[in-house]
Amino acid sequence: MLIRKSQADRRADTQLALVTAARGLFAQKGYAGTSTPEIATLAGVTRGALYHHFADKLALFEAVATQEQMLVTMAVNAATAGDDEPGPVKALVAGGDAFLDAMQDPGRRQILLVDAPAVLGRARLDALVASHGIGPLIARVRTAMDAKAIRTLPAEPLAHLLHALFDRAAEAGPDQLNDYRKAIKALIRGLKV
Repeated sequence: MLIRKSQADRRADTQLALVTAARGLFAQKGYAGTSTPEIATLAGVTRGALYHHFADKLALFEAVATQEQMLVTMAVNAATAGDDEPGPVKALVAGGDAFLDAMQDPGRRQILLVDAPAVLGRARLDALVASHGIGPLIARVRTAMDAKAIRTLPAEPLAHLLHALFDRAAEAGPDQLNDYRKAIKALIRGLKV
């Protein structure tokens, strides 16, 4: 007997197909080089279905960027969590390393570092990072300060500056990445009391 999927399951399948297709095209061709007919064709749906689930290409791009940011955040959180508490300074360094590792996907860099600032604009990108990325970094900075492991400074500005540092390092080519890692480690360690 064939079990028919529910409407909610079919909707979720269509949204997943659209986000997956769009991610591949945005990663390969960038936002400007990708058209909605291409996305719909690759997803195996009509353009009408695309516009039923997403208001426009921008809304679909934002869904893709959100998913990518969540994946990066999950990688960073996994690297800084665990039973063997590494210490707050080591956690900041490990988080930075995990961020750089997660950002080695060229498509992710295209989406989050090249297209997202231009397509979403600063305010929307900041909101995306605030809801899926900067919070854990602010918490790690505060933990390090509370433990007297680093100097007491304004936590949120410091976290935002570290995030910008990580973003810039993620743009580096593979031949420069180890130098950026060393510089980040030295800067974070330079905050020690």
